[in-house]
Order: sequence, then C-alpha cells, then structure tokens
Amino acid sequence: GRYVVVRDRDGVDTLVPNQNLITSPFINWSYSDQRVRLKLPVTVSYDDDPEVALQLLLQAAENHPRILRDPPAVSRLISFEAYGMLLEVRFWIADPVNGVNNVRSDVNRAIWRIFRAHGVTIPVPQQEMRLLPRRRAPSLPDALPRRPSGLDQAAD
Repeated sequence: GRYVVVRDRDGVDTLVPNQNLITSPFINWSYSDQRVRLKLPVTVSYDDDPEVALQLLLQAAENHPRILRDPPAVSRLISFEAYGMLLEVRFWIADPVNGVNNVRSDVNRAIWRIFRAHGVTIPVPQQEMRLLPRRRAPSLPDALPRRPSGLDQAAD
C-alpha cells in the first residue's frame, strides 16, 4: 500500500491510504486558498431582542484584527431551543496556520463582554420542580371495594 501523509494545523501527521482518497470524500482546506471560515454558536434568552444580539455578534467579530472584512462576518438565528434562541456568528480568517482556537477564544470573550455591556443574557438550563403534598395511601381494607348488601349470596 501507498498512502498520503496529511499534516494538520497542530503538526500531527496522519497516514491516509490512497484507497480512502479515491472512495471517500476528502476536503483539502489549504490547497487553493488558506482562508478558513469559523462559526461560533451562542444561545440568548427569549427575553432578549434577537436583532440586537445578532448586531452585537457582528460587532464582536468585526473588531478582531485577524478576521477578514471581505467576505464580511455574518450572524444568523439558527433555531429555537429549549432554553433560548441559538444564534451563530460566522467569519473568515486568512491565516489558520497562526491558530484558529485563539481567534475563537478572543471572539467568544468579546461576545461575553459586549452582551454583558448591553444586557443580553446567555441563559443557563433551569428546571422548575414542584413538590406536591404527600397523600396518605389508603389502608388495604379501605382500598377494596365493598359489595352492596344482598349480593353476598349467589342467585338461584
């Protein structure tokens, strides 16, 4: 067997058999363009205005020096979840060899600061528990149905 050596951004080499390249989809992110799109999900409370939160996500991303202006960052309302609205900010960087998780961390921290400054809430899962009064279980003789009188004897 022949194989291809693929080195990831962390410098780890992986041997990929040529057969896998032929029979399975293979995406080479760095072949023609080193730009990489990153996506950061964040949930906001149903009490918050999603339009405000979407705009704040863009501001948090646009202030980072490694995020490209073209194509511009975008923010989307992805779905309605159990505890809030799932939003996402998407942006491009040109230099993934300098790390992507550091950019994610920077933007996540910027999101937290800008949300806090504007009163936008990142909800935490909560559950409400109700304690009901305890009912006394009936005693066994009280629980059995009683036969009306006159039915104790078989009918002839």
